[in-house]
Amino acid sequence: QVQLVESGGGLVQPGGSLRLSCAPAGKIFTMGWYRQAPGKQRELVASITSGGYTYYVDFAEGRFTISRDNAKNTAYLQMNSLKPEDTAVYYCNARAFAMDYWGKGTLVTVSS
Repeated sequence: QVQLVESGGGLVQPGGSLRLSCAPAGKIFTMGWYRQAPGKQRELVASITSGGYTYYVDFAEGRFTISRDNAKNTAYLQMNSLKPEDTAVYYCNARAFAMDYWGKGTLVTVSS
């Protein structure tokens, strides 16, 4: 069993930036970032395959960047130009074959 741990969340003003981290991000896994806002369903933000192929949902395109450092066994989500509607708990996911692991989440609050 793999226990993913997210870090980097916090309070940021609109227009600001945060970088989330998730470990361990084993190199065989497709790593994904999801988020869940209060009263809403969990939704995909971005993902990155073991080969480095990235995918972004519409609201993340151009503002967020997903990456991974296999040497550090860590995945990242760089979030820029944050908006109040980005406020949510952000979760890390690791998926490969029949394996599917989640972290407990890190809270991101965008507010002035």
